[in-house]
Amino acid sequence: MDADKAEFLKEFGSDYGYPNGPKSIDEIRATEFNRLDQKGIVYLDHAGATLYSELQMEEIFKDFNSNIYANPHSQSDSSSATSDIIREVRQQVLDYCNASAKEYKCIFTSGATAALKLVGEAFPWSRESCFMYTMENHNSVLGIREYALSKGAAAFAVDVEDNVNGGGASGGQEARVKLSPHATQRRNEAKILEEEPTGNAYNLFAFPSECNFSGLRFSLDLANLIKENSERILEGSPFCKGHWIVLIDAAKGCTTCPPDLSKYAVDFVVISFYKLFGYPTGLGALVVQNDAARLMKKTYFSGGTVAASFADMDFVRRREGIEELFEDGTISFLSIASIRHGFKILNSLTPSMMSRHIAALTMYVKKMLLGLRHENEANVCIIYEGHTSKLVCNESGSIVSFNLKRPDGSWFGYSEVEKLASLSGIQLRTGCFCNPGACAKYLGLSHLDLLSNLEAGHVCWDDNDIIQGKLTGAVRVSFGYMSTYEDAKKLIDFITSLFVSKPNKSENWNMLRTKSILLSNEGHERKAGYYLKSITVYPIKSCTGFSVESWPLSSTGLQHDREWLLKSLTGEILTQKKVPDMCSISAYIDLNKGIMFVESPRCREKLEINLKTDSYPGGIEEIELHAQRYEVQYYENDVDLWFSRAVGHPCSLLRCCSSQNYSSWKKDKSRNLCRDVESRLNFANEAQFLLISEESVSDLNNRLSLNAQKGTRGTSVQINPMRFRPNLVVYGGEPYAEDGWLNIKIGNKNFMSLGGCNRCQMINLVHQAGLVERSNEPLATLASYRRVKGKILFGILLRYEIQDKMGMQTGSWLRVGEEIHPNSE
Repeated sequence: MDADKAEFLKEFGSDYGYPNGPKSIDEIRATEFNRLDQKGIVYLDHAGATLYSELQMEEIFKDFNSNIYANPHSQSDSSSATSDIIREVRQQVLDYCNASAKEYKCIFTSGATAALKLVGEAFPWSRESCFMYTMENHNSVLGIREYALSKGAAAFAVDVEDNVNGGGASGGQEARVKLSPHATQRRNEAKILEEEPTGNAYNLFAFPSECNFSGLRFSLDLANLIKENSERILEGSPFCKGHWIVLIDAAKGCTTCPPDLSKYAVDFVVISFYKLFGYPTGLGALVVQNDAARLMKKTYFSGGTVAASFADMDFVRRREGIEELFEDGTISFLSIASIRHGFKILNSLTPSMMSRHIAALTMYVKKMLLGLRHENEANVCIIYEGHTSKLVCNESGSIVSFNLKRPDGSWFGYSEVEKLASLSGIQLRTGCFCNPGACAKYLGLSHLDLLSNLEAGHVCWDDNDIIQGKLTGAVRVSFGYMSTYEDAKKLIDFITSLFVSKPNKSENWNMLRTKSILLSNEGHERKAGYYLKSITVYPIKSCTGFSVESWPLSSTGLQHDREWLLKSLTGEILTQKKVPDMCSISAYIDLNKGIMFVESPRCREKLEINLKTDSYPGGIEEIELHAQRYEVQYYENDVDLWFSRAVGHPCSLLRCCSSQNYSSWKKDKSRNLCRDVESRLNFANEAQFLLISEESVSDLNNRLSLNAQKGTRGTSVQINPMRFRPNLVVYGGEPYAEDGWLNIKIGNKNFMSLGGCNRCQMINLVHQAGLVERSNEPLATLASYRRVKGKILFGILLRYEIQDKMGMQTGSWLRVGEEIHPNSE
């Protein structure tokens, strides 16, 4: 055992690893989650979905293979047996929440979101009602607001805070808790009541048992307080009276801290089973108090929910059982049967032991992150934590949300962290986690900030992580019952190695190689010249290109380069990242014949496409791609059918006829990349040309070999320059000399450098023997020394500087062997 783990166990050993459990954590990992170690994966997104146990799945398959499950709405013996198991599982769910079957019922839904939607749809809203919810709530809870507002009810968010001015030694908890309301929301302003609510309306208060952004666990005493002392807690609010119904979103918190419904006056509890034990997905539950269920007004009826109905008359008699009334159609009885095997695991370890084990890991990670310092003693990490008062919340849960800072105090974008984590085999989550209130609260984002971000193109799940210097989200790691110290340690080591500046390592700190070799003024650069080694044209975007000894230039770059693309029937542009088999499609253009020849191992016949624009009357239309509008030509069905067979997906071939730029060199909002739109482009991602240096590739290969010898990056791999899909490969000079080129002349043709090319996972696709495999290299090694403010740069982007001011073709050709003159005036 190493010293670091010994120190960890000294501090957390009494809680970590299930010391009094049926299995130790090492045994659990070895026998039930061996796939993690086999694949070298550190899984830290248990708040998104925890992992199923291999033994759990074996028991499920054994159960399914030895029993016959049938539709519980039938009357056969198998159906009756299935109904008995469903009743057994309902009781297991109630037992997990310590809920009496006399007071509560378990309604199965298609997920936690469906359970919340059911509450919103069936709740008895009126113009005197209100929907109150904590700022820390998932979007699926916020969606209930739509039902409330549409029925004329009010809605408002609250912050749960300590009441510093209330409650003395004799004061109760309600005197020491304050709900600070945000602005009240209403629709149909003309219908707002002139008088205060009478107190007969039903109001709904919703809060999570655990915030999925910060990990804050709310005290369930809030349920009792709002029911028993709403007038005191909401003093001054027009909604302090009325009948309060309490909803707890326990989708995240139920794993390690299920609500004890024998102690707390909760009406609705929402549960997600895949967050409890990984499988099944698509199944949740609404645990509902009987009196609250009777208040719910259901409109729709379906099979299984009615005692009788007439087809030709407005008559229906609904079933009286709560579960039968609200479970539309045939419930997912196979998934429900599988729940028993998940509960068996949870009950063997117990929520209490799992909570202590997970807490040990989260506390360790927080301690280590907060202790990180750059070489200038600046803090590396900021952690988003909730309250410290136990009146407001309990201890933190399984989540650590944070962001990382550079030595100068600026932020690392969360997309950069996620990208590098993925390359290091660490799976985590970034963004706002569908919790906009908590995100804005912890990041300090105002309504104006949020609207400005939206105007700047930022939407959920995109890569716009920093806008005008402000973060738009965070990095979240979350632990499960099977997480280990080694998982946590790898996370800390990853952050330390890639985001913490250290003395005497400034050359590798977010910088390219030293640029003293780039300029020849001081005489340090090698005197050998630079020459063009190869020219490659890629006619169809993301398909294999062809190399030539010479090729004509046009106003869009190499003539016909990325002039075609494939689009799915849903309008999605196909690329190798989405459809790796596109690498097997090869295209070659014969300029003399005016034909593009296309081949694929999936198609017997070679496809021939005439380059004359009027040869395929498939039609013309406009599309938008990368903030640029294109006029494109469609082809007839036989061409589309050929490509559909080639890629294994229905698709269409499009040809660029013309493009219209929106502005000059600008940032593409949807992809967070810079794109040259001053010059004409076909379907290239960023620029007309990508140039790669053979010497730079050689240096990369040396680093890959060295990493393999050290055992830090697996087996040795050697990268061919064509892995980067360059148009131009040059040789001569020093590695990375191209980084300092402002412009170049190839023969008598002038090109402007637009900067480095930001590399993505596509360069990690390996094509061998007709198969496509994914690896972490070379991107992982490039990330260790070629990172610049969130980008991993390799190669440079070029624009052809046409001499003809009208933008007409000048008849210029590029030829292999031509000398290259960097930084020529």
